[in-house]
Amino acid sequence: MKGSRVCSILMAAIVGVSLSMSASAQETLKIGEINSYKTQPAFLGPYKNGMDLAIEEINKEGGIDGKKVELVIRDDNSNTGDAVRAVEDLLARDKVDVLTGTFLSHIGLAVTDYAKHKKVFFLASEPLTDKIVWEDGNRYTFRLRASTYMQVAMLVPEAVKMNKKRWALVYPNYEYGQSAVATFKKLLKEAQPDVEFVAEQATPLGKVDAANVIQALADAKPDAMFNVLFAADLAKLVRAGTQRNFFKDLSVVSLLTGEPEYLDPLGNETPEGWVVTGYPWYAIDTPEHKKFLDAYQAKFNDYPRLGTIVGYSAIKSLAAGIKKAGGSTDTEDMIKAFKGLEVETPFGQIVYRPIDHQSTMGAYVGKLAKKDGKGIMTDIRYIDGADVQPSDEEIKKMRPAD
Repeated sequence: MKGSRVCSILMAAIVGVSLSMSASAQETLKIGEINSYKTQPAFLGPYKNGMDLAIEEINKEGGIDGKKVELVIRDDNSNTGDAVRAVEDLLARDKVDVLTGTFLSHIGLAVTDYAKHKKVFFLASEPLTDKIVWEDGNRYTFRLRASTYMQVAMLVPEAVKMNKKRWALVYPNYEYGQSAVATFKKLLKEAQPDVEFVAEQATPLGKVDAANVIQALADAKPDAMFNVLFAADLAKLVRAGTQRNFFKDLSVVSLLTGEPEYLDPLGNETPEGWVVTGYPWYAIDTPEHKKFLDAYQAKFNDYPRLGTIVGYSAIKSLAAGIKKAGGSTDTEDMIKAFKGLEVETPFGQIVYRPIDHQSTMGAYVGKLAKKDGKGIMTDIRYIDGADVQPSDEEIKKMRPAD
């Protein structure tokens, strides 16, 4: 009898613990996030901060449908094989409810393909390649950030205003750089038929030989340049070009260069007058951005970067989607919720377009200048992503039917 009673007590305790663990699991919503933290820390450190701020705000407000939000992160090592294995771990071992992330375009495409074949919902937060929502698009994948096409389309009108005929091109030789240059050539040629592309330098990502690149570009005697390099490659290009006076009297449009992640390291070497896309956090005076900025600085005692906006808005998008789906994270419910989903972000309201699953998040365009030895953007204006998209007819031709 005594042994039986002890056994009963133990069984009751085990059942109680099991029920407690089950209840705890039910009270937590797991967001699985994968990214290139080790190889791209300048962007992804602030990005992680943005996600953390969004999760803190959501949990303070009671979570999503009463469930607290938890972030589970994996690093993809900028390798597609590692990325797929990490995603499988997140889903099978960590039992995450939804999936988001990726930075480099080829990693984003690999996870997009995985989502298609495994039929899981995926919000691509950062990768810029157009293929994610067009040629390789699928019903399971949505994308937050303004795409390569969208940001190039923001810069082309500025390039046309320069009225230059001979253009040089420099870009990292992988999907993002290749697609950016292809779009620039197409759109600029349509707007200015007499334009010539007199030099093209495709460099290995993270391994630019800046001196030789500048020499090759200079030999072609261009009037203007379109640059797609970023991070350390950008800094090396700017230094080599400045030392050789290559940028003197040269008109330049440059993708992403106004983002603090890439502009801040240039410091006093910032090339003035370049027309860029970026994030002038210090000059945006909208109510929604001020609210976000105050909260971020209070939490981190630092200023946000563009990555912060992306990370924060990705989590807010997932929260809005789950709420619209009635608290469900079922794949089909999430797909239905995200089509036409409206989300409030520090850049204002965005919408996830039903036609291609691309959000309408825009970007800022302006000119580079220096102030107190630091690079800044001036003459800024925000361009809504909805205003720089191809026609619906063109998208239908590019995107496979869901």
